[in-house]
Amino acid sequence: MTGRHKIVVSHNPDRRILFPSSARVSFLHFAVAALWIVLLCAPRSAQSQTQAPTEMVNVDLSAGVHPFPHFWERMFGSGRAILSLRESYRRDLHDVKQITGFDYVRFHAIFHDEVGTYGENAHGAPVYNFSYVDQIYDGLVQNGVHPFVELSFMPQQLAAQETYQSFWYKPIIAPPKDWSKWGDLISHFTQHLVDRYGIQEVSQWYFEVWNEPNLDFWAGDPKEQTYYQLYDVAARAIKAVNPRLRVGGPATAQAAWVDRFIQHVTDDKIPVDFVSTHVYGNDSAENVLGINEAVPRNQMVCRAARKVHDQVAASPQPNLPIIWSEYNASYKNEPDVTDSTFMGPWLADTIRQCDGLTQMMSYWTFSDVFEEQGVVKEPFYGGFGLLAERGLPKPAFNAFKLLHYLGSERIPVDSNDAIVTRRIDGSLVIALWNLFLPEEHGHAKQVALSIRGLTGSHHAVISRVDDTHGSLLNAYEAMGRPQSPTLAETERLREAAQLGSPETQDVEGGQLMITLPPQGLAVIEIQ
Repeated sequence: MTGRHKIVVSHNPDRRILFPSSARVSFLHFAVAALWIVLLCAPRSAQSQTQAPTEMVNVDLSAGVHPFPHFWERMFGSGRAILSLRESYRRDLHDVKQITGFDYVRFHAIFHDEVGTYGENAHGAPVYNFSYVDQIYDGLVQNGVHPFVELSFMPQQLAAQETYQSFWYKPIIAPPKDWSKWGDLISHFTQHLVDRYGIQEVSQWYFEVWNEPNLDFWAGDPKEQTYYQLYDVAARAIKAVNPRLRVGGPATAQAAWVDRFIQHVTDDKIPVDFVSTHVYGNDSAENVLGINEAVPRNQMVCRAARKVHDQVAASPQPNLPIIWSEYNASYKNEPDVTDSTFMGPWLADTIRQCDGLTQMMSYWTFSDVFEEQGVVKEPFYGGFGLLAERGLPKPAFNAFKLLHYLGSERIPVDSNDAIVTRRIDGSLVIALWNLFLPEEHGHAKQVALSIRGLTGSHHAVISRVDDTHGSLLNAYEAMGRPQSPTLAETERLREAAQLGSPETQDVEGGQLMITLPPQGLAVIEIQ
């Protein structure tokens, strides 16, 4: 990775090597400093080939800081609307809320016929039923989570034709047969929500029109122009209920259409309060960026975020909030990616790169209570969730838990493998990681952290996610990867997923040495 300096150094993980503070300089201190330099500069041939390389990370606490809102953990995606009525879904939502404090949840298919929202009588007049809608949104609001309302998909009796997307639950992706009835559905739905929950609550929600209309989730022809019609009717209907309500789009995959969407709503004077789009780490550079380049999955998300950020800044409405209403390292089921310890450093590095480019990012998803490809068949199949079947925490769950510890101000650092923050109480929280792509053969490294301006004695509390901390994968392998773990096996896996007690180290003169295994993430609280 760029900016990483790899120098072999002799190191005993149980021994701390500390720089002296400038206030206590002595002959002994000079000797220790000289030894440190000799160790860092010693050639590889003079030392053990099994020693980990060292990266120097320098922090200057007098450098300017900037606000660091936790944009990566404010919203999560989930399985479709009806799944939110399940006990397992609500239990997983509670568990993720406990570790992140997230504010919003987004899902597909609030208008799917299984929710029963829309029908027509014998004379073709609309019949509305909000029974399940109420139960769905009650469950979120009662858990302290606001809905991020995706307006999808088309009810069968409102659809121009029965065109289905390939998901297991068969959503209808056709335009409406009657655009005025589409507008009436949005009006009645929105008014019902305001009547039930009050405008003070619903004005905090977001209304997003459809999902990924540039892909096979929209059968309008031509796609873009018919999507704009879908958006325009919905946006005007929502604002007619109450102008305080927030509406946006285009909810596209692969960071598409944002610039043209803004131009459309500006030219036609259509309401818009935010723009939303999606990207995944394994999307192609040709589809997302329009270039013929192999962009690795640890860069794609934030390359896309930069593209959209710059498009909005250059648009007629440069202050529109940008919401990534889906992102992850993979849109496929790849166990070596989304189920693995890779997700810890990948998430931290994505946060580092995307800081300042978006108001909110929605990780897809918080739970494997999820059925786009059908009923889950085994616990670890590369699902998108932080929690596997039966609420088993994946390494990604623990990575979110640790990264929640980061402070609200970010301090510059001369490394691509670190985030340094300060909390309101003045304490420092630092994330360090050792990221390799899943297909690469990784190696351990040591990080020599030097914090200029940290005087006196402190101690560091170090929490980790890696193969031996906060990961149940080794325990699952040792069980023989059972497709249906017994209740006893499930409990053993849950225990194996626990983070355990953190390490502690003394910090003198702002110096700290830490070793990171491949795909290791460490979060350090300096007190």
